Formats: sequence, structure tokens, C-alpha cells
Amino acid sequence: MKYNFPKVDLHLHLDGSFRPETVWELVQEQGVESPADTLEGYKEFIKKCVWSGSVNEYLKAFDAPLLVMQDKESLARVTRELIEDIAAQGLAYAEIRFAPQLHTQKGMSQEDAIEAVLKGRKQALEKCPDIKIGIICCMMSIGPETANWDANMKTAQIVHKYLDKGVVAIDLAGAEGFVPLSNFAPLFKVARESGVPITCHAGDSQDWQTVKDAIEMGASRIGHGHHIYENPELCRYAVEHEIALEICPTSNVQCQTRRTYGLHPAWNLYSIGIPVTINTDNMTMSEITLEDEYDHCLNEMGFEYEDLILMNINSIKYSFMKEKDKKEIIARLEKCLDEVTE
Repeated sequence: MKYNFPKVDLHLHLDGSFRPETVWELVQEQGVESPADTLEGYKEFIKKCVWSGSVNEYLKAFDAPLLVMQDKESLARVTRELIEDIAAQGLAYAEIRFAPQLHTQKGMSQEDAIEAVLKGRKQALEKCPDIKIGIICCMMSIGPETANWDANMKTAQIVHKYLDKGVVAIDLAGAEGFVPLSNFAPLFKVARESGVPITCHAGDSQDWQTVKDAIEMGASRIGHGHHIYENPELCRYAVEHEIALEICPTSNVQCQTRRTYGLHPAWNLYSIGIPVTINTDNMTMSEITLEDEYDHCLNEMGFEYEDLILMNINSIKYSFMKEKDKKEIIARLEKCLDEVTE
């Protein structure tokens, strides 16, 4: 089915949404360790990791792309190519996230990494003027909060400097459950006090408590967040306070945080009034586009076509885009909705 409306992806990881051919080319040029001997073998390795049913195995697929994105030119190139690709898919807006600290293995500072991504963004937008892009900088959960406290604090302290240059928010990504999410609260406090909007991975591999923690730390959006469904009181709070969820159906099924598309509670959450958005998470790792996710929504998850348009309106409404830029895309989506429902 063709989806003839402006599409929006709010949860899109740079290091999971690259061109495999580019990463393979850079692996050969840079002589870094590779999990396979050929491009096709590398693609099969990715598929094996993401369909393992284990979050830890899933994360191994990120090793090679991170290894080759340790210089400004490569990081800018991968960013530029991703934006070109999603523009070609008809996206009107996307928020691309990455962790600056993961790109400092060969001498780049976190500032260098952010500036390289912003350079790639600028190059892409010059070629693709019909798409708008925001960049989200991630802190990382890799174990106890003390494991990389200084690197995370550095991210929290510098993000505000780039808010008018393309960066739109801060996030905490990585593995959940090593320690209570609330242990990271001081980091978010630093970002919040400098005026940085907050989203946070929560309620995916862990239960609803992490969603509650993320909200209490200042998150206005939750990355994944579907386990909020197990707490009706917290669901009511999310409705009343307009806490948006960045739902990524295929990623959830691949990591087995939900067993099947049909058992995913996204429609239930949407039907009670929580602002649900549909996103890809990692396009390359999951071998999907946003339209593939829409197919799953219609065929297996209980949504109707007009619901997809309404969820894209949610995406723009709860995006970190500047308010003055939201009106035009919402107007286009509302026109599409009128055409479908009249």
C-alpha cells in the first residue's frame, strides 16, 4: 500500500540506519575488524544478530558501523547518506539520534563528533530541501551509571551549545536494567537546567517503573515505553500530561520485548489517548522502512489508515521541531486526513 502523506520518524539511530555498502567500504579502507569476509556475509551477520531474540546479541550488530565512524569525514558521510535515503522515502521530518561518546575512540572529541554529524546534516539538506532534520544526542547506559559517568556528563554539559545549530534534544540509550534508571537523574538535571528537551529510552526490556523514572527526570517523550501498558495509573498520567511514546514495532519484536506484532499494545495505548508515534529505530539492522512499519500496523496491529495519519500528526506535535515549523506539516497531514475520511 502506498502511504501518500508526510511521514515522520522520531526514533531513528544513526549507527543502526546506515548503508551496508558504505560501512563495508569503510571497513576495507580503514582495515578495521570485520565480522564477515564479504558484503553479503556482513549482511547475513546483521540479520543473525537482530533476529537472535536477545538485546545483547542485537547490540553486537552495531560494532562495525561504530568502528568506521571514528573520523569526521566518515561520520559526516553516513549522516548525509541516511538523510538522503529517508528523504527519498518521502519523509517530511526525522529526528536522528547518536551518542557522541561512542565516536571518540580515535581522537575525536564529543564536540568534534556532534559537529561532524551537523556537517553531514547540512550537506544533505542542501541536496534535499523538502525534509527537515533534528539531531538528538544520546548519553549511554552501558552498566552501572558510574561506568561512563564522565562521558555522559560531558554530553549533558555540551548539548545546549548546539540547540540552534540542528541539535534538538538529549536522550539516554543503551541497555536497560543494570541499575535503576533514576540513578541517571543528575545527568538529566544538568541538561534540563540548560534548556535541553529530553527524551529517554525506557519501558522496553524493563517494566513500567523505568517509564515513571524517565518522566520524573523530565522526559516529555519516551523511547519505546510500551510496558507502560501494565500500569493503568501511569497510562492515565501519560494521557493527562501528554507524554508521547516513540513506538518501534519491528525492533520490539526482534528483541522479543514483545512476542509478536499482534500482541504489541501500541493500539491499546493509542486508543486510550496516549500520544503514540510509529518509528523504525534501526532501519538497516531491521531491514525496514517506515512504510514497512505501517504495513505491520495495518495488517497485524489493529490500526486503520487514518490512524497512521493521526499518529504522524502526533509525531509533529510532540517532536522537538521549532513550533513555527510544525504548522505547515500538520496542515498537510490534516488535508490528507480530510481526503481519507470525507
